[in-house]
Amino acid sequence: MTDIQADFARPMTIARAPARARRQREPFTISPWLYLTPALVLLFVWTYIPLVETFQLSFYQWNMLPSATPRYVGLKNYERLMALPDMRNALWNTLYYILGLFPMSVIIPLFVAIWTQDLTGRARMIYRGLIFVPMIVAPVVAAILWRWLLNEDQGLIMLGLEQLGFGRIGFLTDPTYALATLTWITGWKLIGFSTLLFSAANAGINPSYIEAARIDGASRWGIIRDIRLPLLSPTILLLSMMTILFGAQWSFAYINVLTNGGPLKSTTNIFYLLWEYGFETMSAGWSSAAGMIVFLGFAILAAGCMWLTKRFAVYDN
Repeated sequence: MTDIQADFARPMTIARAPARARRQREPFTISPWLYLTPALVLLFVWTYIPLVETFQLSFYQWNMLPSATPRYVGLKNYERLMALPDMRNALWNTLYYILGLFPMSVIIPLFVAIWTQDLTGRARMIYRGLIFVPMIVAPVVAAILWRWLLNEDQGLIMLGLEQLGFGRIGFLTDPTYALATLTWITGWKLIGFSTLLFSAANAGINPSYIEAARIDGASRWGIIRDIRLPLLSPTILLLSMMTILFGAQWSFAYINVLTNGGPLKSTTNIFYLLWEYGFETMSAGWSSAAGMIVFLGFAILAAGCMWLTKRFAVYDN
């Protein structure tokens, strides 16, 4: 090593030495773990222990009766599930729910948050009230409201369509429309929540960036494209991940109240199928096996979403 290289390496060695010494001198303290203990205990009791028990139960056949003894069947539960048309149909419906919710959970709220940022006074209050009311309505109440609105005999929406010259449409009874209808109802409930997050993230953007861009002659669209959208990318990716992981799960209440998975299983998704196997047919083994398939699939999707977030999210540093 030359003298010049030694001169450059010496400060780095000196800088690393205190850091190593500091790490070696730092004693182990139990205080942080004591604060984390309640959360860790709840996490293990309500998440990881049931997950392990579900994995074990997926290899058994059991009707959940205390007098019945679980019978080991190996991988037959998984094999039978993957051969069932109901399982494949539920998986396709789950994908439909996820893709159908994207416009209402990400695209429309993003557009609304950006284009209403300059509202002030009474207009801002009215806008917030209209956009946030669906978010605070209980899912069961919302389902009953939509059942009344979409009633084929006296529903307000049906009467309005008849006035416009359309025939009666079975939004909740026709397999052609039922899945799209439940996707819309679920998305209608999510618009306010997503708009709230986008509005908060948009308000947190440093105004000096916007002013500098305006001084340089940037148009409104140029500011949105080059400043707002990049800085909103963490929120966009977060809501996209939530839609992928929880979108079909959020629709469970509406399926249960409005259609019970019908008509002709057209609205059944994987989460409702789990509930049917576990609490209607009492097939605990099938329900557990389906739950493990769902867990593995969504774990892979979650890992992919986290990678995309780290790769493409832009933060204001």
